[in-house]
Amino acid sequence: MIKMRAFIFKVLSLISFISIYAQQSLEHLPPDNIKSVKFFGTESTENFPLISLDQKITLIFDDLNGDEADYYFKIKYFNHDWTPSTLFQNEYIDGYDNIRIDDYSTSFNTLQTYTHFRLILPNEKIQFKVSGNYLIEIYDSFDELVLSRRFCVYEEKASVRAAVYRPQNMDRFNTHQSIHFAITPFEGIFRNPEQTVFVHILQNRQWDSNLFVLKPQYFSGSTLEYRYEAPTQFEGGNEYYFFDTKDIRITGPNISFTNLANLYETYLNVNIPRLYQNYTYAPDINGGYEIRNIMHPGDPNTEADYSYVYFSLAADYELNNNEVYIYGGFNNYELSSTNQMYYNPSLEIYEGVLILKQGFYNYKYVVKNGEQLDKNFISGSNALTENDYLILVYYRPIGLQYDALIAVGKTNSFQLDN
Repeated sequence: MIKMRAFIFKVLSLISFISIYAQQSLEHLPPDNIKSVKFFGTESTENFPLISLDQKITLIFDDLNGDEADYYFKIKYFNHDWTPSTLFQNEYIDGYDNIRIDDYSTSFNTLQTYTHFRLILPNEKIQFKVSGNYLIEIYDSFDELVLSRRFCVYEEKASVRAAVYRPQNMDRFNTHQSIHFAITPFEGIFRNPEQTVFVHILQNRQWDSNLFVLKPQYFSGSTLEYRYEAPTQFEGGNEYYFFDTKDIRITGPNISFTNLANLYETYLNVNIPRLYQNYTYAPDINGGYEIRNIMHPGDPNTEADYSYVYFSLAADYELNNNEVYIYGGFNNYELSSTNQMYYNPSLEIYEGVLILKQGFYNYKYVVKNGEQLDKNFISGSNALTENDYLILVYYRPIGLQYDALIAVGKTNSFQLDN
């Protein structure tokens, strides 16, 4: 137990968050005291805010310092490829940002004290004027950036039909999924679509999976058809591992045992790499997580407690030149020293520990080699894996100064076509 506690201190004290792929250039990793960041639109489990102009988004997070600190938000606008837009602020929002978040409350009846913050947009102080890509930034009272998250606002000016197919090339038939789709404007036609229509496809609402489709394959009346083979393929991956700490005192699926020290401790079962195992369907929420608590009736946002969650991955030997990370929506699919795992040769396992709020969590293990991220090195890739796909359609006709998000398509590989 002493060795384990020393390991906890070693991991949690590492605060040098390092950017390792393009996502981090925009989405800033929060410091150790900021936890349970959820940013969502109509579905709280998705942690991906995608709303129409008349809907609202919600940002919530906890500050483990528990001192009711002051935080402020700012809004920025971007082009379809997340390069800075030339629009002035008054051209994309009505009202003002750099306003203090005044909706907060202190945790109740928990071992870990924290302050819970909530921000809902738009509100009486700020409204969105145009569709497209936005970024929210949270600053502290010293005007230092604490965290940032992307979100998208759309308007319905076109429809998207989409389906997931098995690839036709046999070397990828059992491992990849191919997305075919068509875009039809509600009125008129797309003028010069090869230069004015931009399409991005995301797997499981993860920005690090962003695939940019350059141009339609062919036209069918006013409809743009995208039936490419290789350019719109994704690795199928595998279903996520999961655990549920809604009652933090007891064991459950994938939880080996629990312990109570200064905080609760949750020890997960040792996970076995799935790379060479046959695919088995297991329902998941594609990397998401949901805060919940059945120990105390009331609001789980302020009455759910935190625990140290111990992860372990069986490995006969250390993966030289490879770094292993715990990966999921709970850390915004980002890699840092906090969620990196370390090899224990005496037990022949990789070990990691995170402090997480009570709830239902999906997670997986990913490998980084240099600057390359391999999501499926450990889990393997299967064409039958259930995945969600999101198709974002942007349009900038002549005269428009921004990339409007005019359509959103959704499809799922559960209904896989051959």
